[in-house]
Amino acid sequence: MEKNAAKEKKGTVLITAIAFAFMLLFIYAAVSKLLDFETFTVQLAQSPLISAYAGIVASVVPGLEILIAVLLILPKYRILALYASFTLMVMFTAYIYIILNFSDFIPCSCGGVLEKLSWTQHLIFNIVFIILAGVAVFFTAQRGNKKTLLMLATLAIFGVGTVTLLFAFSEKKMHRNNAFQRRYIPHPIKLKNAVDLEYNSFYIAGLTDSLIYLGNVTAPLNVMELSTALKAENNYRIQLDKMDLPYTNIQIEIKPPNFYVSDGTIPIILQGNITSWKARTLMQSQFYFSQIVSLDTTQFVMRTIDGRSKQNVIASFSSTADSLKINNALLQTEANSIFATDGQLLYDSNFGRIIYVYYYRNQFVVFGKYLNLDYVGKTIDTISKAQLDIIHNASTNENKLKGDATIVNQQAAIAGDYLFIVSDRLGKYEEAKVLQQASIMDVYTISKNRYAFSFYIYNYKGQKVARFAVNNNQLLALMGDYLVSYQLNETYFK
Repeated sequence: MEKNAAKEKKGTVLITAIAFAFMLLFIYAAVSKLLDFETFTVQLAQSPLISAYAGIVASVVPGLEILIAVLLILPKYRILALYASFTLMVMFTAYIYIILNFSDFIPCSCGGVLEKLSWTQHLIFNIVFIILAGVAVFFTAQRGNKKTLLMLATLAIFGVGTVTLLFAFSEKKMHRNNAFQRRYIPHPIKLKNAVDLEYNSFYIAGLTDSLIYLGNVTAPLNVMELSTALKAENNYRIQLDKMDLPYTNIQIEIKPPNFYVSDGTIPIILQGNITSWKARTLMQSQFYFSQIVSLDTTQFVMRTIDGRSKQNVIASFSSTADSLKINNALLQTEANSIFATDGQLLYDSNFGRIIYVYYYRNQFVVFGKYLNLDYVGKTIDTISKAQLDIIHNASTNENKLKGDATIVNQQAAIAGDYLFIVSDRLGKYEEAKVLQQASIMDVYTISKNRYAFSFYIYNYKGQKVARFAVNNNQLLALMGDYLVSYQLNETYFK
């Protein structure tokens, strides 16, 4: 009898100690969240698992932790509270396990002093408390060991299943229902170096693994060559076989060993070799165009205007066949306004994909070199129809776009399987002051047709990103007079 009494006393002390430990853990965690509720909500919003339900989860979890802590104090409800503690810790553990093994990226940790733990240490910490809850339940439960074990197994399955379903539905809501809520990843880029170009009129004309080529809108035939370390500067001047034409919008594209010069207002396309920097005419006076990208030495894709509909259309040109092919259906017109289909034409030679990113609505079009549509993708913004204010000049019969149009996608670049888009549209939990300090970069995976994550590019010398390009884990940004180089974190960019 005395042995049983001593054993029972030890069991009671153990249960009380475990209950007290859980009570302290839950109260501390709940109070930490509530004291900085806004930060906690933002951290959840950036989680790749539950970002779409951040507001609901942020409100429910602290309340649930406080409720369980109160029930642990009351002997009548202690067994119920221990089961609840076990289930909640299983859910927390499942969340961390999915983050570590199935997430596209690992967000920042949250939770007071637990921020000091790594995600793996946090996982071990949670497992220890799961074991403690299970031990306490076995000592407290009035039913047999088999029934208790079955109950714990059922609750574990319920906890893991709930978190898994939450992850699945959150992904669906984020990627398919276009909830405008960004996920910011920690340390996505690292500043490498910068060079003062002394002028802000440059644009990135070409990139290789070792070289950067810059064009200049104020000196349209000049080319500056830099190493990717932003050193070893060389300057060249292009010679055209037809120098006497009234060029007004010269654009240079450099893909060593070749380069291309175009001006859609004449119109003309020229080609040359970087060993001589002399260009010969491939096409002249056949059709006007506003943007053009080279697929190879003989094929080009461009944006032009259809003569009958007066709308932007995508076309391909072959210099060998001297033929133009137009696809009127790739760009989706809207309210008979040519401005609604304004955007940026991009080409990635690694995958042979062409992408057209709309400026004024949350869409981009992915298609092949034969102008065959792959799919129409969506960005995370909520503007699906262009919000434009158009003025009609009756005397000239021309339409002009006022400056207060809502720009959804400011500029874009493509590199491998990633589409990078700069946007100044603020999402949930984002403060307007961030736009004074940085540019927002949204990243999409093209093959999966989904939003991946976002990050900030902070202003350099007080200047925001004006133009940018990406190649081989290097992001180059023109910011005021500076060309700035960033290293992409390979953890996120594969």
